[in-house]
Order: sequence, then C-alpha cells, then structure tokens
Amino acid sequence: MTTSTLDAVADLKAAADRAMSRADPRAARDLFERAVGLAPDRLELWIGLAACRRALGEAEASLLAVEGALKVEPRYFPALLMKASLLEALGRGRQAAKAYGTALLLAPPSDSLAEPTRRALDHAKDVHERYVTELAASLKAEAGLSGGAQASAESRRADTFIEAIVGRRKIYHQEPVQFHYPGLAAIEFHERGDFPWLEAFEAYTDDIRAEVLSVWAEGSPDLVPYISYGDGLPLDQWAELNRSLSWSAFHLLLDGAPVEANCRRCPATMAALALADQPRVQGRSPAAMFSILRPRTRIPPHTGVANTRLVVHLPLIVPEGCGFRVGGETRPWRMGEAWVFDDTIEHEAWNDSDQPRAILICDVWNPRLSPGERELVARVSAAMDRFNAEPASGAGL
Repeated sequence: MTTSTLDAVADLKAAADRAMSRADPRAARDLFERAVGLAPDRLELWIGLAACRRALGEAEASLLAVEGALKVEPRYFPALLMKASLLEALGRGRQAAKAYGTALLLAPPSDSLAEPTRRALDHAKDVHERYVTELAASLKAEAGLSGGAQASAESRRADTFIEAIVGRRKIYHQEPVQFHYPGLAAIEFHERGDFPWLEAFEAYTDDIRAEVLSVWAEGSPDLVPYISYGDGLPLDQWAELNRSLSWSAFHLLLDGAPVEANCRRCPATMAALALADQPRVQGRSPAAMFSILRPRTRIPPHTGVANTRLVVHLPLIVPEGCGFRVGGETRPWRMGEAWVFDDTIEHEAWNDSDQPRAILICDVWNPRLSPGERELVARVSAAMDRFNAEPASGAGL
C-alpha cells in the first residue's frame, strides 16, 4: 500500500470517527465503506463499518461487515460477540447460540471487560446454556435415555457421550505418573459387575467402621501424613498437605507387606481385604489403609501411579459436605457403598464439613489385564526396583 493510500485511509477513518462522535452514523458508514475498499485488511475499519450499519438498523449489512473483520482476525472476541448478537437480532436463534458459544471460548477474563461488555457476556452465557440444555434433552430423547439412579451401564455411557457432544463434559484420559499399560480403557468409575466380591466386601462395613473408630479413640500414633515428601523435592499441588495430618493414613498393607501391629487391631478389615483381588508386586503391592480427611480439607486434583491397578474406596464415616470427583463425574459418599475407580484419571476429594471423613482404601488389579499380563507387570516392576537398587518407597503399583 502506497503512502498516499495510507494517508487517504487515515483521513477517511478520522472523518468517520468524527461523524460517529456527532451521532451521524450514515455519514460515518459511507466513509468507512470507502476506507475498507482501500484497506480491506484493516480490522478496525470493518468493526467501525459494522457499528455504523448496526446503528442504522442494517443488521444484515452489519453482519457482512463483521464477517469481513473475522476474515482478517478469526479469533477477535469483540467481532465474535457482535456476530452472535446480530444473528440473535435477526431471529436466527440457534445460529446465535452456537456463535455465542464460540465467543465464550475466546472471551478474556470478565474483570478485564467494560461493564456493557460484561453484561453482553452474561447474556451470551444464558443464551448458550439454554441452547445446550435443549440440545442435550433432544439428543437424549432420541437415544431413549431416561436417566435415574438405576440406569444401566450402557445408558450411562450413552449419557456421557451426549454430554461430551454438547460440551458439558470434558473428556479425561489416563495420565499415570509412572506405569502405563497400553490398551486398557480409560473408565472413570468401573462397573460393580466386574468385581463379584464387592458385595461381600461391603458386608463388613459396620465392623470395619468400629475398628477405625477404635483407632481414633486410642489416639493412634500410627496415624501418619498421607503425603510425606522429603526436602528438596518439587511439591507442586502437595505443598499444603505435605507432612500434614489434615490428610492422614493408618496403613494396614504398605509396600506389599502387612503392617503387623495395625493388622492385629483390625481383624474385620483384614478379612474384608482378603476378598479383594489385590496385586502382588514385590515392594509395591498390595496396599490398604484408612484414609482420614480432617474438616475443611481438600485433596487437590491429581493422578495415580499406574493404570494396571484400580483403587477401591469404602466409605466409613462420611458427613454431609464431602464429595469425590473422577474425571467428569462427581459422586456423593454413602456409607458402606464402595466404588472402584481408575486413579490415573484426574480426581479430587473434599471435606467441607465440620467433622472428619474416613474411608478404607485398597488397590485391585485392573480386571482387563490377563493373568499373563499381571505376572509380566509384577516381574517388570520388581526388576526395575532391583535395577535401581532402591525400594519403591510407597509408590504403589
């Protein structure tokens, strides 16, 4: 572009701005149209033209100008928000809702926006949420989903599928800290039917609860911090809980061996654990403990060591205000109702109550590993520890 053209564009824009300041959008529109004809790659000219046309009630023409701006910069938030608003004004409700969704993805922090833009953003959220709710309901009706606590595993998977389609559920993947065995499905909460021993395991709940209460009553010195990293290590999300009894453990099986004194105090718990299909890996597994979470304590999002094993939680003392999330699914605790989950998928827990929360935790083999694969995993893990000439240090498997 020549210097004379640049000067002409600058003069036209200045004149258009003056026309807008004196509330003459018609004159400003004509000037901006001439300017974009000379410099179609100038974002601010398209935006100015769109604003003038909108002020004149020319919604379709304004939309064309916004599209011109988006050709220059497809991710420009003000243009995306204006496009959605124009579509809404033109009565194209679903197109507008989808466009609002795109704008929301690229919206800057709300506190950095002027008040009128914040209000427009709140409106965008409302419109888009209504659209998503209606779309999800339509798709679930098409799929014949009725929901409810007694929904089948297939129905729950279909519901998750649809929630992900409409953008209400994030897709989480396995992110093991150390061991990833290929080909194992990333399932947040596994189906109870994969663990036929689970009902008999739960039948011990009252006796196990009595044992954890006895441990508490005795003020056991064997309650230790669940998180205990040495000095000089990067703690990241564990800084607050490291070496803290806010999240404590009473170990029954640790690094593949029983903690004899603790086991003797908890015979019912040990009988229940004997039912579980726990891994046998030298220096690493089986593992089992009572996990105690003090009031007003949160366990931050994290992932576990290996997808070759799953984790069992049996709730024992669960006051209101406690919760647990694995991936995109959050579940309330119910005393005596165990679940099995893949802890290599991001998960977190919280106790927002004024009372402690206590659960029994143990590991079990991933049921999708064959007997030969289980043996291989155990041998390779033990061989790695021998090669490094150091214990697993509670890493688990």
